Amino acid sequence: MNKALGILVIGGLVVGSAVAQVSPAGNEKLVAAAKAEGKVVVYSITSRISGAAKTFEAKYGIKVEASNLKDGELIEKVSKEVGGGIVGADFVISQDSGRVYGQLLNTGYLVNYVPDAMKNVIPKEYQNPLVFQYINKVFIFNSSKVKTPVIKNVWEVTEPKWKGLVQFKDPKLEGVNANFLTMITSPVWAAKLDKAYSDLYGKKLKLTAPNAGYEWIKMFFRNGLILGNSDTTISENIGVKGQPATTMGLFVYSKTRFDAKKNLALMPMPDVQPFAGFLYPAFIHITKNASHPNAAKLFIEYLLSKEGFAPWAVDVGSYSSNPTIPVDPDDKPMAWWAPRLVREDPKFIFENRAEVEEFINNVSY
Repeated sequence: MNKALGILVIGGLVVGSAVAQVSPAGNEKLVAAAKAEGKVVVYSITSRISGAAKTFEAKYGIKVEASNLKDGELIEKVSKEVGGGIVGADFVISQDSGRVYGQLLNTGYLVNYVPDAMKNVIPKEYQNPLVFQYINKVFIFNSSKVKTPVIKNVWEVTEPKWKGLVQFKDPKLEGVNANFLTMITSPVWAAKLDKAYSDLYGKKLKLTAPNAGYEWIKMFFRNGLILGNSDTTISENIGVKGQPATTMGLFVYSKTRFDAKKNLALMPMPDVQPFAGFLYPAFIHITKNASHPNAAKLFIEYLLSKEGFAPWAVDVGSYSSNPTIPVDPDDKPMAWWAPRLVREDPKFIFENRAEVEEFINNVSY
């Protein structure tokens, strides 16, 4: 029994309700059961679900009703519907791991399901909660004037020379940004930041905050940090050519794909110490009260396959939890990125984010 999540693990299948117990043996039986249900309803934080829905419908003849929601909207909607016994989604693709952990998994509103065909394919560390996809945000600069990285250490963005020249999406508007800031206050990352400061300046960091993570946040925000409303807008602001000064931002790596189309000059900095950005997951789970559980299971298995992940695989910065699915030819695999980026710990985030958010409010707003 996993007491933290209130679920029972039987033969690798996480059981939180009757939904997880209705699992026909073998793919043929699952396909038949899914077709008998006729349709599947999915809530997703990624609009690309519509592309996968079309190919899934064409392959199996099962109707897909897909809704694209922001992360906070999805969490609130599932909480109200499942908590109130209201029929809604059969499965969801969610992000903001701290809230998903605290509000949807701890409550039993979502049920972890790993398809049999994927149990020996997807690494165990990505199976509970089941990760659908990883996305990265990295430090990216305007490469119009210089083609080599403009910083080598994250403490450099707190220096006067970068005042007012760095952009970041407002953490009040996107949970994953708040999660990143929370994670760097953890003991492990605070220690890395402390060492990075000493490595850069040759002296010990003098703390005016609880630890080096908090100290970096304070100095980052107070150095004229520009908070944007969207990563798309930030990428366009940073990448526009002909700027009088070199600018940079911390935003989704996938935005570099628009360089040619939008005539931008964006170059990532993957070797900044002690982190070049952060990596965050999108989870995939069945809802506790799913009306079409078998169709949900079939669609989940499909999304974890190369064919099903195709709408997401066309760009850099998108990584399936299935390591057999290749990344974009212009990208590096997640195994290359992971050591360079801050990764989320849902439990730590759930327990500490409110404190970090209060600290940010005090130093920036």
